[in-house]
Amino acid sequence: MSATSQMLSDLAFELSLEGFEVVVVTSRQCYEKPKEKLPQYDSISGIEVFRVWSTRFGRSNLFGRAIDYLSFYPAAFLTLFRITHRHDVIIAKTDPPLISVIAWMVAKLKRAKLVNWIQDIFPEVAEALGILTWRPLIRLTRWLRNLSLKGASMNVVLGERMREYVCAQGVVQSKVRVITNWADGNNVKPILKTNNRLRCKWHLEDKFVVGYSGNMGRAHNFDTLIGAMKWLRDEKKIVFLFVGDGAGKCFLEAAVKEFDLDNCIFKPYQPRENLSESLSVPDVHYVSLNPSLEGLIVPSKIYGIIAAGRPSIFVGDLNGEIARVLNEFDCGSSFSIGSDKDLAEHIKILARKEEASQMDCTQIRDIFEQNFNKRHATDSWSNILRNL
Repeated sequence: MSATSQMLSDLAFELSLEGFEVVVVTSRQCYEKPKEKLPQYDSISGIEVFRVWSTRFGRSNLFGRAIDYLSFYPAAFLTLFRITHRHDVIIAKTDPPLISVIAWMVAKLKRAKLVNWIQDIFPEVAEALGILTWRPLIRLTRWLRNLSLKGASMNVVLGERMREYVCAQGVVQSKVRVITNWADGNNVKPILKTNNRLRCKWHLEDKFVVGYSGNMGRAHNFDTLIGAMKWLRDEKKIVFLFVGDGAGKCFLEAAVKEFDLDNCIFKPYQPRENLSESLSVPDVHYVSLNPSLEGLIVPSKIYGIIAAGRPSIFVGDLNGEIARVLNEFDCGSSFSIGSDKDLAEHIKILARKEEASQMDCTQIRDIFEQNFNKRHATDSWSNILRNL
C-alpha cells in the first residue's frame, strides 16, 4: 500500500522482465497488519523474496516502530550477506532508515556494488520533525549515512533539491543521479465523473471534491487546509475527501470535530486495482510538504495524481520540487503555509470552472505520458545497472 513499496515492486518486476535476476530482502510484516505473518520465502513472477524476522509492533507507535527497525537490521544483514555474490548490485532503499549502512557493509565485504535509492534523507527528516533531538546520535547517524553514500557506486535521488543536498554532504556529482518517482500509466488512468463507481458510492456525484490521497504523515501541513475548510464551511457544493491513514489523520478528525466541519469525508486506503477510480474522484488534489523538509522528501503522490489527469494544489515552499513541477507543466497551483484564505478563494474559483475540467484532464494526462510514466524511470534505472 505504501508509495515506496509500490515503486520497489514496479522496478523489480520491470527489471526481471528485462532479464535481470532480482532478489528482494524485506520483512514479514504487512503495512497495516503488523501481526500478520507473511511467508519467510516466496517466489513471485520469477523474483525471489526473502522475508526476515523482526519484532512486530507496527507503525502506530514511534517507539515500537523504532524497535521493529532495530531488530530488522541484523536479520537483514545476515540474509543479505548470505545471498550476495561478488559483482552483484545491491539497491538499498531508505525505509527503514540507515538500511544503506547495512547494505554498504555487505557490499564492502562481498565486493559487490551499492546503489542507494534515496526516498528521504535520515536523520535530517527525523530532526526536522522533532522526532530525533539528541545531538550526538544525530551526528553519529549522519556520519554513518554519509559513509554509505560516498561508498556507493551510485546514489539515485528524486529531485534537484535532493541532489544538491546529497552533493553538499561530500558525495561527488558523478555518483548522484536524479530519477523521479512515477506512476504506472496502465494502472492509473483518468475516469470521467459519470463513469466513476466510487464517486457514486460515496454520494459525490453533484459535488466539487478536494481530495487528499495516501499517507497523512508528520511531514505534511494540514493547518492551512483546515483553515480553508473553515472558510468554505457554508459552500455546500464543496467537499473535502481524505483517503488513507497516518499520524495526521487523528489531527484532522479532531479539527473536524472541534470546528464542526460537515464538509469532510474520510475513507480508508483503497486497493491498488481501484487507484484509477480513487484518484479520479477528486476534481483537484491537495499535496503538501513542510518547508523544512524540502530537499529531504519529495511527495510521490503527485505522479499518480497527474496520471489520473487531475490538477493539484500544493502548500509548502514555493521554490520546492512539487511547486516547480506544477509551475513548469501548468498542472496546478502553489500556496505558502498559512495562506488559508487565498487557498479557499482559489478552490471557490475552481468549483465555478468545473465545466472545463474534462479538457484539463486530457492535457494533464498528456503531461504524464511525456514525462512521468513508469517506462521513463525504469529505462533510466536499467541503464544505470547495465553500466555498473
